[in-house]
Amino acid sequence: MSRLAPAPDALIGKRFDVAVSKMLGMSRAKAAELIETHQVRGLNREMAKSSTLLEGDIVEFDLVEERQEPEPLAEDMAVAYEDDDVIVVDKPVGVAAHASVGWTGPTVLGSLLQRGVHITSLGAAGRQGIVSRLDVGTSGLMLVCKSDLAYKEMRRQFAEHEVVKTYHALVQGNLKEDKATIEAPIGRAKVSDFRFTVTPTGKEAITHWDVLERFGEATLVKVNLETGRTHQIRVHFSSIGHPLVGDPMYGANPVMAKELGLERQWLHAMQLEFRHPRTRVWTTVKSRYPADLQHALDSLEAKHATPPVNSLG
Repeated sequence: MSRLAPAPDALIGKRFDVAVSKMLGMSRAKAAELIETHQVRGLNREMAKSSTLLEGDIVEFDLVEERQEPEPLAEDMAVAYEDDDVIVVDKPVGVAAHASVGWTGPTVLGSLLQRGVHITSLGAAGRQGIVSRLDVGTSGLMLVCKSDLAYKEMRRQFAEHEVVKTYHALVQGNLKEDKATIEAPIGRAKVSDFRFTVTPTGKEAITHWDVLERFGEATLVKVNLETGRTHQIRVHFSSIGHPLVGDPMYGANPVMAKELGLERQWLHAMQLEFRHPRTRVWTTVKSRYPADLQHALDSLEAKHATPPVNSLG
C-alpha cells in the first residue's frame, strides 16, 4: 500500500535522493535505488534522484515489502494463454499483481515464479515483467511478460493505448443511455491515500461503456478503457451516480451486495486484445465469470424473471 508525505521544510532545496535518505533513515545509495525503481516518486511532477525538492512537492512511497515468510501460492490461478514471450493469467479475486507494503497474500508475479515460469528481469524490483495491473478485488485477465522483447513492446502498446481491454461490470441503478463515454480526470482523494476521485488536477481518464443487460435496480455493462488509471472504472461509475455493486468504498449499497452474496465489487476483466510482440499477429484472449459474480447475476435474473402466465381451461 502506498502512502504520501509532503516535502519536509528542513529538506526543501536538497537533492531528491538526499531528502529521501533522510526521510526514510537509510543510505543515499539505497534511496537512489528506490527512486530509480519508482518505489519513491514525486506525486505532482516527475523527479529524478538529482532533482531538487521544492516547496509544495508531495512524495509518494510505494515500497516493495521484504517478506519474512514465504508468499502464499495462488493455486487456483488459471493460465488463459502462454507462449515463450507472454503469459496471460485469469487472476482470482484476493490476489495482488505484485508484492507491496502491507500485503501478505498471494501475488500474480510471486505465484508464477513459484510455479517455475520464466519472467523477464526488466521492470522495477519486485514488479518485473508487469506492464499492467488489476486491483486485488478485481478478477480476470492480466498479462505478464516472459521475454525482454515482450516487455519492451507490450509496455509500449499499453502506454499508447493499443491494447483493447474489455471488462464487464454490474453497476447500481438503471443507466439512462444504452452506451456512453465518461471522460473525467482521476487523482488521489484528499480523504485517504488509497482512494481516488474525479478531480480537475487528476490525470486524463476515458471510459467507454455499453449496456448488456438491465435488471432495474442494477445494469450489466461492457466497459472498454482508453486509459488505465487506478480504480478507473470504479471511480468513473461512482462519479455518475452508479457505483459498482459490492463496492462500498465508492458508494455502493452494502444491503444489495449482501442480498447477492457479494463480498467485493462486481468487476471482471473479460477480454484482452493485443498485437503479439514477436509475431505481430492480433491476439485475443477471453475469460468467463468466476463463481461469485455468476451467482450474483443468477440471483438478479431469478428475482426479475417474468412469471409464466397460467391459462385456464
